[in-house]
Amino acid sequence: MATSDGDGFVRATSLADLEDAGRELFTARGTAIALFHHEGEVRAVDNRCPHMGFPLSDGSVEDGVLTCHWHHARFELSCGDTFDPWADDVATYPVEVRDGDVYVHPNPERDRDPAAHWRDRLDTGLQENLRLVVAKSAVGLADAGVDPVDVAERGVAFGTRYREDGWSSGLTILAALTNALPVLDGEDRKRATYTGLRHVASDCAGEPPRFDQPAFDVDGVSAERLAEWFRETVEVRDADGAERVLRTAVETCDREAVESMLYAAATDHAYLDSGHSFDMTNKAVETLDHLDWPDADATAGDGRDRDGDAADGGAMAVEPADAADVLASLVTRFTDAERAEEGSEWRQPEDLAAMREAFEADLPRLAAGERDPDWTPPRGFQDALLGDDPHGVVDAVRDAVSDGATVEALAHEVASAAATRVARFGTTNEFGDWNTVHHTFTYANAVQQAAGRVEPTELYRGVLDGAFSVYLDRFLNSPPAPVPDPASGDVDLQDAATHRDALLECFDREGAVNDAGREAAAVLAVADDPRELWSTLGGALLREDAGFHALQAYEAAHAQFHAARERAGDRPDGLPSERERTAAVAAARYLAAHTPTRREAEQTFTIASRLLRGESIHED
Repeated sequence: MATSDGDGFVRATSLADLEDAGRELFTARGTAIALFHHEGEVRAVDNRCPHMGFPLSDGSVEDGVLTCHWHHARFELSCGDTFDPWADDVATYPVEVRDGDVYVHPNPERDRDPAAHWRDRLDTGLQENLRLVVAKSAVGLADAGVDPVDVAERGVAFGTRYREDGWSSGLTILAALTNALPVLDGEDRKRATYTGLRHVASDCAGEPPRFDQPAFDVDGVSAERLAEWFRETVEVRDADGAERVLRTAVETCDREAVESMLYAAATDHAYLDSGHSFDMTNKAVETLDHLDWPDADATAGDGRDRDGDAADGGAMAVEPADAADVLASLVTRFTDAERAEEGSEWRQPEDLAAMREAFEADLPRLAAGERDPDWTPPRGFQDALLGDDPHGVVDAVRDAVSDGATVEALAHEVASAAATRVARFGTTNEFGDWNTVHHTFTYANAVQQAAGRVEPTELYRGVLDGAFSVYLDRFLNSPPAPVPDPASGDVDLQDAATHRDALLECFDREGAVNDAGREAAAVLAVADDPRELWSTLGGALLREDAGFHALQAYEAAHAQFHAARERAGDRPDGLPSERERTAAVAAARYLAAHTPTRREAEQTFTIASRLLRGESIHED
């Protein structure tokens, strides 16, 4: 039995017994410690292997190296440092030999706080693409009280630096899930952080790093001239030139001017990369809501001062993210993008590209008048957007712009039509066609979110592109799936918990698409707070091996739900509006179409959580 001394040391065993046995295990103050006598020295380490908790007292020691017998993680015995980055260092404890007895201090002061440790481990997990390390870091940082937005920023800094082609799906997922944090429950916030970070690590694995082009060393260039240069370099697919202009704009222009420049370039051509270019641009801009816009007099646009030293005076494994790096990572999304008007779908049988060109030519005249913040769509507007006549679509948009519709209000109408395409997607279509309606929906949502911040006239082109894409998706609503309406008796309403459980059960079996839509509509109808539905959907999604599109779809549907709710206000019957219900049904049906998965990522997260709670994994 261990006995304690007044200086914090605890008697563990006699030196003679330890020499004879070679190792001993003892517990002091709740800590299991493995003692080793090796090469004439006494060493003490935490008995739990930092990788997955296997008892190190069952390991082997040779030539100063302790090896765990479960996954063969190796540790330098005297200091605990690991040979294997996936394993983490093992904690060591001070040891003294007094009068033939071995004393150990089980609670020494550590040089570093847990948050610093887990930040370093996160850097390693990102660099080595180690899922379990990333999961432990996400949980450890949350348990240490670190704001998940700060953790996400570290992922953004890594992702924008260590992928030559720049912003991609991983960073988009991280941005989307960071936006979703307020609606998620506590453990699911940790899952969201882990999910975003692991996708960033996977995107960067095996990729060369980015090497920046510098900003121009100029003063006094107007925002208008920089926007002209940026759009010209994008037009000729000059990525280096475009990056230099963009970095210069970030240093010398205000945020609104830079955003307007980006959205103008993103709509100079139709529906770039099936909407991905615009959506990723919007997500990068939303990410900047969590970062500081640089001071043009203090930074060179790369997180360093003018002399090239780290702004905080010290080296970091991952430099802090800043606006210039974030936005510069988007450049190839503009210069390398496929332009919809170059494909046959936008040319035959109806020449949508020509209609777009005519609309663009008339746009200065159409948008010349004052914008009407109270504009509402005329009767039949949604029917026109969802119809089978592209001329009717463009006429409806033209008339709305001429009547003073703001970009944001008009974009919301298109996003609502796009949500209807998802909610009413016919399951007799090919499975891959879910992606088609998804692309339209997330694009249209991105245009509305962008227009909520800035409203350059060019964004009306993005609205029309979304509307044309809704038109092109019309056959995917043949036959149209019904959008359940509890108020019409479509659902036998019970309590919220019953419908929530039924909704979760839908994600455990294949093909429960329509059932999921029905249960989602029911939860929304009977729950006291719509957050109950969105936290349930988010929690279910984060337990799956969800891909890029599923994670995008959830965040976009949630954004459209709230946009519809703001417009609808409180209804006398207390039920959600049709548009709120459509957004919820769209999210549930899309998720159900893509579940269940193997849930490998959830297994990793569960292991990480249990290990950090001190639970035993190897005995299960």
